Amino acid sequence: MTRMHELPLHRLVALVRSRELSPVEITEHYLTRIRRFDERSGAYVSVLEESALEQARNAEKRVVSDTPATLPALLGIPLPVKDLDPLAGAPVTFGSRLYTGLTAPTDSAVVARLREAGAVFLGKTNTPEFGSTCYTENDIAPSTRNPWDTRLSPGGSSGGAAAAVAAGLAPAAQGSDGGGSIRIPASACGLFGLKPTRGRISGGSDRVDLFGLSTSGPITRTVLDAALLLDVMAADHPGDAYAAPPLAPGETFAGHARREPGRLRIGRYTDTGSAGIPVHPDVLAAYEETTRLLVELGHEVTPIEAPVDAHFAGTYADDFQYLWEAMSAATPVDPARESELTPINRWLRERAGSTPAPDLVAAWARLQRGVRSLLAATEPYDAVLSPTLAAPPVPIGHFTGDGPETEFRRMTEFTPFTSVYNVSGQPSVNVPLHWSERGLPIGVMLTGRMGGEGTLLSLSAQLERARPWAHRFPPGWEE
Repeated sequence: MTRMHELPLHRLVALVRSRELSPVEITEHYLTRIRRFDERSGAYVSVLEESALEQARNAEKRVVSDTPATLPALLGIPLPVKDLDPLAGAPVTFGSRLYTGLTAPTDSAVVARLREAGAVFLGKTNTPEFGSTCYTENDIAPSTRNPWDTRLSPGGSSGGAAAAVAAGLAPAAQGSDGGGSIRIPASACGLFGLKPTRGRISGGSDRVDLFGLSTSGPITRTVLDAALLLDVMAADHPGDAYAAPPLAPGETFAGHARREPGRLRIGRYTDTGSAGIPVHPDVLAAYEETTRLLVELGHEVTPIEAPVDAHFAGTYADDFQYLWEAMSAATPVDPARESELTPINRWLRERAGSTPAPDLVAAWARLQRGVRSLLAATEPYDAVLSPTLAAPPVPIGHFTGDGPETEFRRMTEFTPFTSVYNVSGQPSVNVPLHWSERGLPIGVMLTGRMGGEGTLLSLSAQLERARPWAHRFPPGWEE
């Protein structure tokens, strides 16, 4: 018998609309699981039980009184919000003890769209301070743990979001990705994670990202679930610095997830180039297995050069670090309390403060030139295949303890494939096709053309049909 938390989001939506399940019933089920299991997972930094039940009761009244055709897309579906995004009336910490005690007065732009779509908000998921790291450990809450092995990290910075979905503490989750922060934890936790095209999901007037690295996006159990969430989350806003190519009139991302992709040209690479970062045998095996599957499905798969070496003139790592440091310094902090930040954020902000503005501008210019070259070189391909991470999930504490410079190097060695597509702005997904002999998830990454989420969703759904994964559930979390 399928348990409620094993149902994908799109099934819950259908069951609410047909009045076979009530929003209150679904919300109570997830709140019960959170009470039972979250101490083990550390997925949530705050749980909004009272307000979630009130929202669910209001949704239930609307389900009963309105016709299905007039109901909002996510009416009565419980979802969490990453604690980098304000949710009106709820605590918001940004993963930092400098912000504990703060209650958000308004919703962020993406939260407002989820609210308008009828979502019920379960709580805020854990994140590292300011989202600066690829693991989810901070000074305000217990470390978030990987449901597949609680000794291991779920990745980050959307680690709490991914752990919640993997453990069945939410049917899907909102995350954000500035250097891989959706795809990294999706890979580590065996989930589908989508970083949309730059400009697809507006950050609204309350969020400024001059480099265009970061975007919200969905973390889900199935491809169709991610497409449904993207349809809700996608929007532009007056004054946005970036805009994504629009869908054709009448099209939806969910529609793309339901159609066959046709025969595609796919480039592939696994080389980290001059960085010389070793790629774990389990990751290489997953990559080769995916290549074979793509060929079996009729696609043309061709080796290509690793994009960093081929297009960024050997300066990518240093130039991206300049941008990452600048982004870490963008969060307002009382100068008298800088010493209370985590060591990695103190280090990043100190480096940002000592970088002359012309050096930062020059770094961004070099990256832009590399992006132009990269986009031209990959234009012939409908998608590009690579590993998502260089290694399987790592232990809690793997990155910390030996100083911030070593920590940053270890993060780079773990995630050498993801950030280049934040710089280029291309849509990119983690596809959870593989599990190692140890039972750990190993994701692969597919990246598309600018505006090409539809193709990625169609292709990923085809892979999902050929090698289903949504039935997989971490041992010990089923009941």
